[in-house]
Amino acid sequence: MTASSGAWTRRRMVTVAALAAGAAIAISGCSAGQISQTADQVSAVNGSSVDVEQISLRNVHVVYPGTGYTNVKGGNALLALSIINNSETTDDKLISVTTDLGTVKITPPAGQSAIVIPALRNVVAAPKQTETAGSPAADSHGTDSHGSDSHAATATGDKAVTDPEADPARIEITGLTRDIIPGLTYSVVFNFERNGPVKIEVPVDAGTATERHESDKSGPAAEGGHGGSGGH
Repeated sequence: MTASSGAWTRRRMVTVAALAAGAAIAISGCSAGQISQTADQVSAVNGSSVDVEQISLRNVHVVYPGTGYTNVKGGNALLALSIINNSETTDDKLISVTTDLGTVKITPPAGQSAIVIPALRNVVAAPKQTETAGSPAADSHGTDSHGSDSHAATATGDKAVTDPEADPARIEITGLTRDIIPGLTYSVVFNFERNGPVKIEVPVDAGTATERHESDKSGPAAEGGHGGSGGH
C-alpha cells in the first residue's frame, strides 16, 4: 500500500467515526429526561369483540376498580360490554355467564326479570357513573365505558328507540379466585338462549393513566410532553 492510499484510508475512517458519534448524540438528546418504562402511560386497552350466529359482543372488558369493586382475590369485579342482536325477527336472552374467576351475578335493567336482547337492538352492561371511583365515565378509549357500538345498534323505523346506557344491566363477578391484573386476559363464556355459548378472552381496563414510578434512574419528567415541534 502506498503512503497516499494509507492516508486516504485513515481520513475515511475518521469521517465515519465522526458521523457515528454525531448520530449517538442526537439519539441520546431526544430521549433525555424520559424513560419509556417510567414515564406516564395512557391506557391503550380496548375491549374484545366477537360475532357468533346472530349475536355480537362489543368492547368486552373488566372495569377499572371503583366503589365496591376491588379486582383482587376474594373481592368483586364488574364486566362491561354491549350485546347486539343482529336478528331481524327473533329476540334472545342471556341465560348465564361463566368464568373460573368466580361466581357471576347478573342483574337485568330495572323492571326486567332477565337480560333480553330484542331483534335489531342492543343491551349495555356497565357500571353506573356513581360507581366508578378510579376513572371517569368517559374512559381512556375516547368513549363511554362500554364503547360506541352501543349507539350504532339501536333500532330504526317504527320502534321506539331508547338509550340502553340510561339503565344498564350489571354483570358482576363475585368471590374472585385470584387477582385480576391489567395486561392479562381472562376467559369468559356468555350463554344465550338461542345463539348458544359465546367464549371470549376479556382484557382489563387499566384506567386513564398509570402512575409514574420514580427511581434513581428515572431522571426528570419531561416538561410540555415529548415529540412536539422539535422533530425528534
